[in-house]
Order: sequence, then C-alpha cells, then structure tokens
Amino acid sequence: MARSTTFLTRLMLFLHRILGTALCLLFAVWFLSGLVMIYHTFPRVTQAECIARQDGLEPDSLPSLASLLRRQGLDEPLRGLSLNRDLGRTMFHMRTDASRLDLPACPADTMQPSVAEQIALRVGRWCNAPLARVDTLHDLDQWIPFSRLRADLPVYKFRFDDPEGHELYVSSRTGDVIQFTTRSERFWAWLGPIPHWVYFTSLRQNQQLWTRVVILLSGIGCLMCVAGLYLGVRDFLLARRRGSLSPFRKRSFRWHHVAGMVFGLFVLTFCFSGMMSLVRPADVGIHSRLGFDPMRRLDSLAVAPEACPLDYRKALRSARDSVRQMEWGSFGDIPFYTLHTDGGTLTVDARHRDTVRALSLSHADVAHVLSRVYPGQDVSIELLNSYDNYYLGRSGHLTLPVWKAEVDDADHSCYYINPRTGRVRYVNTPSRWMHWMYPALHSLRLRLLVDQPVLWHVCMWVLMLGGTCVSLTGVWLGVNYVRRKFRRRNSLRE
Repeated sequence: MARSTTFLTRLMLFLHRILGTALCLLFAVWFLSGLVMIYHTFPRVTQAECIARQDGLEPDSLPSLASLLRRQGLDEPLRGLSLNRDLGRTMFHMRTDASRLDLPACPADTMQPSVAEQIALRVGRWCNAPLARVDTLHDLDQWIPFSRLRADLPVYKFRFDDPEGHELYVSSRTGDVIQFTTRSERFWAWLGPIPHWVYFTSLRQNQQLWTRVVILLSGIGCLMCVAGLYLGVRDFLLARRRGSLSPFRKRSFRWHHVAGMVFGLFVLTFCFSGMMSLVRPADVGIHSRLGFDPMRRLDSLAVAPEACPLDYRKALRSARDSVRQMEWGSFGDIPFYTLHTDGGTLTVDARHRDTVRALSLSHADVAHVLSRVYPGQDVSIELLNSYDNYYLGRSGHLTLPVWKAEVDDADHSCYYINPRTGRVRYVNTPSRWMHWMYPALHSLRLRLLVDQPVLWHVCMWVLMLGGTCVSLTGVWLGVNYVRRKFRRRNSLRE
C-alpha cells in the first residue's frame, strides 16, 4: 500500500510539474482575459443592427400573400417567411424544406441592383464618415475568422476616417455586411475574447482543428489541476500534523500551495466547463430517452403562412412606428406576426381575421398546443414570475413572466413559453446536464446570483483573481524549474 501511494504521489508530482510548467502561462491569460470578457465580447453584427438600417415597409403597396404564392408557383409548403425593404426593394424571403427563395413584392421589380451597387448604397448606411481606405481580402482575417465566411470571399474591407476607427466588412457575393467594428472593440477583443477563446485566424478558420485544440488544451489542463489538488491536499494534511497550513518555507511555493488549496477546485471546474462548451451531450454519453424530437413535433403543427386568418397588411398598418421587418411565426397551431419597428419588437396574434391584437398566450392556449405534442400525457403548467435553475437571463434576453410547462415523460421535458412573443425554450435531461457542466460552472449562471448583479460581479472577480494568483505563482515556479534544469545540464557538461 505504501509503495502504491508513493508511486501515485510521484506520478502526480511529475504530471503537475511538467504540465504546470507548460500550461500555467496559458491559464493566467485565460483568467485575465476572462475578467475582460465580463464587459467586452468579440464584435459581431447583430440582427438588430441590420434591421435598423433597412427601409420602412409600406403596407398599401404590398400584395396579398395568396397572389404572391400563385405568382411564384411553389409546389412545396412554406416553412419560413419574412418580409423587409432594403436598398429600395421590398422582398419576401421564403424557406421550404429544399430551398430558400427571395421574391420581390412587386412583379415589375425584376431589375436587381448589382452587388457593386448594393455595396455602394450599404456602406453609406452603416457609416457616414469619409473613407480612408478600401481593401479586397482574399483570405479571412482576425475579425472574420470563421470558416463559414469563406463563401463570401473576396471580402471588401472599408476603413473610415473617423474618431471611432470604424471598419466595415462586406461580402462580394451577396453585398451583405458581415462585420462592423470600432477601434475600441478591436482593442478590448485583443485583451479578452481573442486570447480567451483562442480566436487566432490561422486556427479559428479551421473549425474542426480549433475545436480539437481547445478541447485538448482544456483536457490536459484538467489533468494538471487534478494532480495539483491531490498534492495540495496531501501536503496540507502533512502540514496540519505540525500545526501549519503549508509545509513549504519558500514564499513562492507557499503562495502557490495556499492559493491552490483555496482556488484550485475553481480552476479545475473552469477548465472542465470550458472544455464542455465545445462538446455535445451525445459526445459524453448523455442521450434523450424519447423516441421522437418534441420540438420538431411542435414545429410540425405550425400554421402555413398563407393560412393565417389575419391579413398581414392589417398587422403592418396597426403598428405605431415604422416597421423595418416582419416575420411569420407560430406556437404550435397558433399563428402570429413579429414586427420589428423603430420603437421595438411587437408580436401580433394572427388568429383573428378582423381584430388586430398583441399576442397573449393563455393557460388554455399552452395546454391545447402541448396536448397535441403529448396526447394523453399529463402536463403541469404554471406562470413563472421569477427565474429558476434552467431559465436564467442575467443579460435580460430572457424575459418574465413565462409559462412553464412540465411533462411527465422519460426526459422530464420542460417548456418555457413567452406569452407575448411565442418564443419557446425547451429543456430536457441532456440540456440540464450541459447547463451544470458549462454555463453554471463557467460563468456562474446560477439562480442564486442572477438577480444579484453586484454579488455576481464580486464572485467573478474574486474567483478570477484567485485563479490568476494560482497561475502566476505557477509561472514563477515553472520558470525556476526550467532554470534549474538548464543549470544542472550545463554543470554536467562541464
């Protein structure tokens, strides 16, 4: 027993020393960049930014949906439909099971602007500052590092001569904006998300390689942490017999040991949860036990856009503010329209032919829809006025109240349904596991902290600084270890 314990200790010491020397600087960077990411993330063009730069829709000039579909002669049912007016053209964007179609609202509007004309018009809408430079990119760069954007190459990069240092990236294929950044966003991205997510262009543009590298680094880091915790607890127990907290006399060793004992478990959970952010539940053996996909069955109940009782043009006329974009949606067999206006987003109930009213799903509506998804099964429905463990919205993107519907099935399925927007959040056993293995551990997305922003920030700062202390003391010990190795090698040569 003593021999096996000695062997295990030596193995753990070897692993912690070698892996720590190799990875401690990376861990320090991860923790420091994580602090930055509390306040700054990687710049991205959002849907709201794109919609805000579109033209307002004019309901009186729009055709009926039935005439539009007859003109197109679609043989397949519509699975998605949206409407907007961009660069002077009103367009319907249709999605079927097999294809996507863009159809002008006016039959005579067949002259589509060239991509060059679209780009010229779009650039002025995004930034009205003087142009300083225009580059043609034939490769992805730091601000468009994603492999899916290869299809947009070459990309036109517009640099503007303004105090904010705006840079605009436009696809040469579609004329759409794919990135828009400021000098400040780029600065903070270099200190935060780029090192934290390992978003370096040469690596990130290869999605599969990037995923494998991050998982590998995180997995090795977990092994390093486990070895460190084993040694830390062992040394602490030995020191307690002598009435001390740490057996080490040298300050650097003592600081690393004490910091590791206090924050080591968090360092391990941070590393593990970071790895799990790139893993699917099925990859770790967590599978749904249902014989069907509940969300797919829910979507299959959707009302076809052309079958909505309320004329979409009535919904457009009812909006007080200018409507920039309209989308057809459905919660089960309850249709609705989502209007993106200058004053915010409005969801209109499309069930009533002659009445325009805001969507407000009732208990009976939710029960009716879910009875078609789960015929003959018990469904418990309640109005949720505060966040719970699996419906948390620290940034405000998940609003309250919502209907919470729990199903007594093998996956303990649970639905969170927003009565004003019709949006559905589905939670089952695999997603619960993933919640605890990633966001709960990595960013403290916990019910206890979601309504306490000050407490959440304090906890994050304390844990991040503690992890930084563990990492930086590890850097110091690693440098000294390498120095000793070189000195010993040089002395043997002499």
